[in-house]
Amino acid sequence: MVDLWPLIGVVIITAGLAFKLNTLLVILTAGVVTGLVAHISLFEILSILGESFTKNRYMSLFILILPMIGILERYGLRQRAETLIGSMKSASVSRVLLTYLALRKLTNGMGLHLGGHPSMIRPLIAPMAEAAAEKQVGELTDKQSQRIRCLSAVSENFGNFFSQLLFIGAGGLLLIKGVMEDNGIQVELEQMYLWALPTAIASFAVFAVCCKLEDMRLARHSVTQSVALKEQDNA
Repeated sequence: MVDLWPLIGVVIITAGLAFKLNTLLVILTAGVVTGLVAHISLFEILSILGESFTKNRYMSLFILILPMIGILERYGLRQRAETLIGSMKSASVSRVLLTYLALRKLTNGMGLHLGGHPSMIRPLIAPMAEAAAEKQVGELTDKQSQRIRCLSAVSENFGNFFSQLLFIGAGGLLLIKGVMEDNGIQVELEQMYLWALPTAIASFAVFAVCCKLEDMRLARHSVTQSVALKEQDNA
């Protein structure tokens, strides 16, 4: 007969989240209870938890990033970004976002993690893109602002997701290599990362089209506003 008691951790997590209890405490409790039910000593359970935390300690860096970004925003980071773009005569939504996307892909190809929604998009890239749009059409509507913010977030997704295998030592490539070799298919990392190039280039082209469409949409709005103002002055 199959012993289902070790699955009690799933029940604890489900119940804890349903009652909106502290997530970290719920998960920790589920892990300890599951270990005890599986006849693992408390010392061994704590040893496993400590080892897991040590191996994945970099995952907790986001806890430091969020308050740091909050402090920077409080002291005018967004305003400085908007001012910078406002001083550039040729700035546009597409140029700001495509420049960031190209930079993101370049750093991914070198194995560097530069960017992220909390550290780059929210405090810098989105305000810069909105400032560029305001240079073109004046004050933005809420719908226009939300669309530009969404496009800014997409630039990060396209830059990270579709370019993360450009680096020869990327974890994803190593995982693919291991799975393929386990199934008797010999592949070389020097060849594998080259196959990520078409996807990276295609994603850049697709995003460039989206940005150009947004620029055209803003340009039409600017013309409509100008016509409306002229008619109002004539009246």
